[in-house]
Amino acid sequence: MELIQEPIEGLKLIQPNVFGDQRGYFFESYSKTAFGKLGIHTEFVQDNESLSAKIGVLRGLHFQAPPKAQAKLVRVIQGAVMDVVVDIRKNSKDYGKSFAVELSAENKKILFIPEGFAHGFATLEENSIFSYKCSDFYAPETEGTISWDDPNLAIHWGVESPILSEKDKNGVLFSDFKSPF
Repeated sequence: MELIQEPIEGLKLIQPNVFGDQRGYFFESYSKTAFGKLGIHTEFVQDNESLSAKIGVLRGLHFQAPPKAQAKLVRVIQGAVMDVVVDIRKNSKDYGKSFAVELSAENKKILFIPEGFAHGFATLEENSIFSYKCSDFYAPETEGTISWDDPNLAIHWGVESPILSEKDKNGVLFSDFKSPF
């Protein structure tokens, strides 16, 4: 595993070692030892997977507040997404800064997102399968949503006319957001 970059303190973009031949490929998508060497010592307790059937499905920007905050390890199994995070740690020098990266089945990149970030993604291909490990269990009473189209965040999602859930249509503007981190 190779750390490609750490665009915001604690946020790590990782390229696994992929071994391929005429039969296909193999790679470790998670190894406690390998991730520990990259400074990631998070214990994950839940794995999630979502399928987005259409291009332009946008999910986010979501987070869980303490004491049920979640770190995540995210990747794409099939298809491609524009993955986006926003630093919502009040005392961070990067508070309010966003980072976007294309994650795909082809590039196999993995993103580690520590606690204190809002997260979302938009599908760039049909039938995209998104996989993520979480450091705490889902707790709907602690979740929050920041508006995906907040003009102050100016996030480029890579899709036109996104397909949204009701929850995602009603996210709070960042200027009205009170961070619990």
